[in-house]
Amino acid sequence: MTHDETPLHPTLAQKLDQLFHTQRAPDGNEYTLEEVSKGIRAQSNISLSVTYLWELRRGAKDDPRKKHLESLAKFFNVPVMYFFDDVDGEAARMYARLATLQEADATNVQRIAFRAVDLNPGMLQALAGMIEHARHFDGVDDSDDAATRGKVPEGTD
Repeated sequence: MTHDETPLHPTLAQKLDQLFHTQRAPDGNEYTLEEVSKGIRAQSNISLSVTYLWELRRGAKDDPRKKHLESLAKFFNVPVMYFFDDVDGEAARMYARLATLQEADATNVQRIAFRAVDLNPGMLQALAGMIEHARHFDGVDDSDDAATRGKVPEGTD
């Protein structure tokens, strides 16, 4: 699913599926259901079976316990509110951000972008400046207008 196809109110299954597509395993591949199940058990001592994860991801089950959502959020390194429909739409914005990140190849780029979501505009601008400095230091060619892609639009919050 591309960011143009991002639903306004994604289901739990869509949100979970999006995490599988965007939050990559250390080897850069998509996590398997087995890896997530084992990882959650190791992190939280909570048991989520492969079958149950599959049912949640496919929408066959859509009412998990709070502790299950908390353990999924912890595993995928997202706020637990990502899984809820919130009044101010922050969960939908996080989902949309993940949809735009889905096309990115590098795990570290995804992690940096997602962790920056809650920063204030001044911090985002400072982070963009650091990235530009790192690109310059690393000799990355900015001729394709890459320098402007990292800039934070004025008034972004």
